[in-house]
Amino acid sequence: MSNDATGAQNARSTGADAGNLGYLALGLTLLAYGLLSTGILSGTGVGDSAHLAHLVGGLTLFIAGLWQLRSGEGFTGTAFTSLGAFWATWSAAGGAGKNAAGLFLLLWALLALTLTAASWNAGLFSRAVYGLLTVSLVLSAFATFNTSGGLAKFAGWVAAASGLVAWYWATSSLTNSAWGRNVLPVK
Repeated sequence: MSNDATGAQNARSTGADAGNLGYLALGLTLLAYGLLSTGILSGTGVGDSAHLAHLVGGLTLFIAGLWQLRSGEGFTGTAFTSLGAFWATWSAAGGAGKNAAGLFLLLWALLALTLTAASWNAGLFSRAVYGLLTVSLVLSAFATFNTSGGLAKFAGWVAAASGLVAWYWATSSLTNSAWGRNVLPVK
């Protein structure tokens, strides 16, 4: 997706932009992970999102990233392939100890911070998606290290907010492209 979220308009004629697919996959995965982390659904937890994280977050994001890299979109290609690897690894590492899991989350927070810095001039949605993801990963890491349920729930809400922004960004881009005008604001 281009920096101003209008890549879908170009993709309509070329079929080369997988940005919307990537942001939908990222958004839905973060929403599921975040909401399941909050405990608002009785009898569920973060582990329940593992299959969704593996297939939608891991596989779909990775494929969308490769597609973006092939079409010359270095930022979204890097973001989607690396975040796809994150989700696939996270879903497969369910039995990791708290220190290993905390370190894993903290190291991936560095990637999210890199993506936040790299996308800073791309607009509010880009900053919000990657900035909130960074905060969520840092909070999740500290919650994991300290076995803090309250902090983990707060991190889940931040992840859900990041997912909601990513989902809205892709939805607005797809909708505006389909309608040929700005129906949903993208900036």
